Amino acid sequence: MRSDYLEVRGLTVSFDGFKAVDGVDLTVFQSDLRFLIGPNGAGKTTIIDALTGLTPATGSATFDGVPLIGRKSHQIARLGVGRTFQTASVFTELTVLQNLDIAAGAGRSAWALLGVRRSVPDVVAAALETVAMTAERDLPAGVLSHGQKQWLEIGMLLVQDSKVLLLDEPVAGMSEEERESTGALLKRVGAARTVIVVEHDMDFMRRWADSVTVLHQGHVLSEGSVAEVQADARVQEVYLGRSAHAAAAELDPLLTSTAVPMLARTEEGS
Repeated sequence: MRSDYLEVRGLTVSFDGFKAVDGVDLTVFQSDLRFLIGPNGAGKTTIIDALTGLTPATGSATFDGVPLIGRKSHQIARLGVGRTFQTASVFTELTVLQNLDIAAGAGRSAWALLGVRRSVPDVVAAALETVAMTAERDLPAGVLSHGQKQWLEIGMLLVQDSKVLLLDEPVAGMSEEERESTGALLKRVGAARTVIVVEHDMDFMRRWADSVTVLHQGHVLSEGSVAEVQADARVQEVYLGRSAHAAAAELDPLLTSTAVPMLARTEEGS
């Protein structure tokens, strides 16, 4: 088995005795665009926080065979694990190019960063092209649209050579056009990286996910392809609070036409 994958085993996060994440197992390979979905409080963002060192956790998580749990956030970032937040963390007074240059200069001295840049580093030029922001390179980040700020933040991870991207609700508040562009961007960057997306937008998930992990009350409820989790009666019960048969009868948006009879059969055979 390849070593360049994210493997999580028994991940647990407790707050004053309450287990927000309880024994979660995940295995995500490069080029498998994985979505984490579930109701509010399911533990989605807490998992991201634990994997990036923002929240103490027990259990194990490794990437490329290297342990992550127990390390500081900056150590995990240097190992190539990066994340975005629901609100983009960019320097609004600086240009797009300057934001990317600062991110790329994590290993350079302050004097080098302050020096006059005569050319754009290859890694920055490549990131600008990947996130489709070459034309905006000299604009202050503060004037960018919400979607563009999210793309810039992803670009800042790319110039740091992040191999694992953990994205927290990247399309929240975006226009339909921005969501489509973001989905295409995630496919591009995910081809050579491990990408996990925490998302509430089910239409976006159905459109772009390669695989889905459904969380509920800190546990993994269901996992598989979009079609497989849509056909899982337990997922319907969690999202609707009713039986799978009733959910099928009401044509819930999570269901596909092929999933409806499958759920009905599951209900009748229980």
